[in-house]
Amino acid sequence: MQSMHGSGRRLIIGMVAAVAAGLLSVAQTVQAQQAWPAKPVRVVVPFPPGGSTDIFARQLSRKLSDSLGQQFVVDNRAGANGSLGAAQVVSSAPDGHTILFSTTGPLSLNKLMYKSTPYDPVKDFAHIILLADAPMLISAHPSMPFNNIPQLVAYLKANPGKLSYSTGGNGSMGHLSAELMERATGTSMVHVPYKGSAPAMTDLVAGVVNLSFDIAPTYLAQVKSGKVKAIGILGSVRTPVLPEVATLAEAGIPAYATAWYGLVGPVGMSAAVVDKINAVANEFLASTEGKQQLLELGLRPIGGKPADLAKFVISEMAKWKPITDPLASIMVE
Repeated sequence: MQSMHGSGRRLIIGMVAAVAAGLLSVAQTVQAQQAWPAKPVRVVVPFPPGGSTDIFARQLSRKLSDSLGQQFVVDNRAGANGSLGAAQVVSSAPDGHTILFSTTGPLSLNKLMYKSTPYDPVKDFAHIILLADAPMLISAHPSMPFNNIPQLVAYLKANPGKLSYSTGGNGSMGHLSAELMERATGTSMVHVPYKGSAPAMTDLVAGVVNLSFDIAPTYLAQVKSGKVKAIGILGSVRTPVLPEVATLAEAGIPAYATAWYGLVGPVGMSAAVVDKINAVANEFLASTEGKQQLLELGLRPIGGKPADLAKFVISEMAKWKPITDPLASIMVE
């Protein structure tokens, strides 16, 4: 009996120790979450520095730094149409100290375009907030004999397959926007993909290509300076930064495409941390300063709850799948 009693005592002591250890672990986890951010937060931007995505990311990072008491440091990790930087975030610890500031491609389209991607944009991210969007813009070299969408379509129909257009790469929003317009108008052009928007723009300005499809903010300065001319917007409404440029919808063409920006982290981030970042980001988007900064970039603030971004990613993938399926064969691993 004494032996049984001793065994029972040891069992109870072991159980108490296990419970205590579990409670300590929970307490440490809660304390870590409450202390977040405990160190600088890395904001991965999966594109080169200098573009509108990078500028927007730095503006938001300053607001997050000021509000949350730690530095939010932008880290540009370009490659694989944005998938390289996104994959780094997915493989990071979900402690809230590494997040991804990204656009349409890494957060939805790459999964549709490439035969394989190192992550799933729905399952492998903690969705934080849908930040803003921007319409796609069709720009042309000044020498082109058309100035608006009806004239461009008429020229394309009279000269099938003769005009070339640049984009930031195969599978980019520019590429998909051009495909969308071609299907809607029954026209054809020659796609010249580049490794990013900057070289695509350079060759349009130089007259190497005739047209370019990209987000409106990217070409805003070139349009204003007269180095290129804006032909049309693939948005539902005109953009405030180029109010004189008509939409394809106004010309009776059902082609609508916008690039958008979202903030995510590795799956497993605590809801408390996600909500803290979401709250500050919403505050920035609603502020006079934030609205003005986005307007200067040609962006429309959106905001909302984490679940709104998750639902939006799913809807975007469903929207673009019929366009991307025929193009997937041209993509590389």
